[in-house]
Amino acid sequence: MLVFVMLHLANHSLNLISLKAAEEGRHWFLLIWRNPVGTTLLYGAVITHVTLIMRSLYLRRTLIMPPREACQIILGLLIPVLLIEHVVGTRIRYEVAGLRDTYEFVIRTLWVESPGNAVRQSLALLVVWAHGCIGIHFWLRYRDWYSRVAPFLLTLAILLPVLSLLGFADTGRILASEPVQSSLGSGYNSSMGHAGTIVGAVEVQQLTIIKFMLYGIFATSLLSVFTLRLVRSWRERFDQIEIRYPEGQIVRVPRGFSILEASRLGGVPHYAVCGGKGRCSTCRVQIVEGGDTLLKPDTTEQATLNRINADPDVRLACQLRPQNNISIVPLLAPTLENNLPANSHQINPGREQEIVILFCDIRNFTTLTESQLPYDVVFLLNRYFAIIGQAVEQAGGRVDKFIGDGAMALFGLQGSPELACRQALKACATIIQEIDRLSQELATDLFIPLRVAIGVHSGPAIVGAMGYSNVKSLTAIGDTVNVASRLETIAKELDVTLVVSEPTIIKAGSDTSQLESREITVRGRAEPLRIYVVTQALSVQFL
Repeated sequence: MLVFVMLHLANHSLNLISLKAAEEGRHWFLLIWRNPVGTTLLYGAVITHVTLIMRSLYLRRTLIMPPREACQIILGLLIPVLLIEHVVGTRIRYEVAGLRDTYEFVIRTLWVESPGNAVRQSLALLVVWAHGCIGIHFWLRYRDWYSRVAPFLLTLAILLPVLSLLGFADTGRILASEPVQSSLGSGYNSSMGHAGTIVGAVEVQQLTIIKFMLYGIFATSLLSVFTLRLVRSWRERFDQIEIRYPEGQIVRVPRGFSILEASRLGGVPHYAVCGGKGRCSTCRVQIVEGGDTLLKPDTTEQATLNRINADPDVRLACQLRPQNNISIVPLLAPTLENNLPANSHQINPGREQEIVILFCDIRNFTTLTESQLPYDVVFLLNRYFAIIGQAVEQAGGRVDKFIGDGAMALFGLQGSPELACRQALKACATIIQEIDRLSQELATDLFIPLRVAIGVHSGPAIVGAMGYSNVKSLTAIGDTVNVASRLETIAKELDVTLVVSEPTIIKAGSDTSQLESREITVRGRAEPLRIYVVTQALSVQFL
């Protein structure tokens, strides 16, 4: 359906060139869609889409849902209402009366004879396009490559309907100023199609009947869904279970409700980033009581649980439909985020991606500052933090946090892992160089040189917004972070400037011929990790 709409809008946009160009484009458009295969695919997709909306409405045990989900359902229901008349006036009119629904005929009919329908069809265009774009965005937003192509897709999502509406309006304005004689040379009459195809009273009556039949079928289907929901709700009043939450809340719901639906019905905050489709694990809960009566996870739920290595007593709230009383603990506590910017990193719910972690720490910091005045310590730390921050940002990374005299930085939030490794090593070179310069500048104030220890490692990590209330920022957790921190500690133990893991060195494409390599054992890892040691003397040459 979205491919059809995209091509249709692109065809409309050709009206900005000329009406003749739009008609030429329409010829190729009809070759794709007005044949048995194209027709079956298109109208099969339409019927499937409407059926899925009706099914979704029926399966939802409660209509309490986040605004985004409600918006998507409402837009989906509006599409048939807005498009039935247009489809009857074009495709079905073509099939019944043989009318050639050319651009001139359709635009003249809408723009000149029925401006109200022109507004309605423009609204329908925006609704269909917005519905499709919202669906595509929430389907793809956690793909690793999506952040790279999202700006281009957003540009397309904005430009295509704008150009389409401009093309429609431009041609409508031109046709309104011309006589009824067709600008393409074919006769035109409001009761006739092009090439003299008369739409008689019988055909008009048939089209009217078809239009009201389509409206009736849609309305009947929608009414049937809500009637079945009412019948089910009446029956379920006598068959309810209790969902108990850790704060003492008890929500009574009909048997068969999902845990997520129970939370929404009871007003209990509960994360569900994917909208309750089992595509994420943010709604997961731990079963405290009643786990022995639960059915085993289905394929969708089990795949997600396996992905996060969940314990046996952890289930997805959106997929779990208990048949008996149960006590649960949501494992991700939601917070109110309405005041955050829509595109802020702070509302990133988290995903796994390949990144590079850099840890940096001042060596012998306690010794350096024990005889310093508090203001001098603050001055030193701010100069140090400025060096770290500027080096990381100029290299293309992101400063994650400063902890005491230590710093953590992330590389690879955007771009390839290979580029991230090169950026991290570039930042290391700048840090070492600038710290040495600062040490010389403050030589008279410091009784030992200012030196740092840096650890760099790359691999998969969970990246997302973490924290509480206003103290919330984008960060990373996982084994990769732990290993990078351990490498920084090893740099101190070995009295060297930098320790880099072998995976990072390989991806960066660095020459390691003059570097010392070792194998170390990292707690929590089954296999040893090969590292490369960079001393102060070798740092300039290597980096």
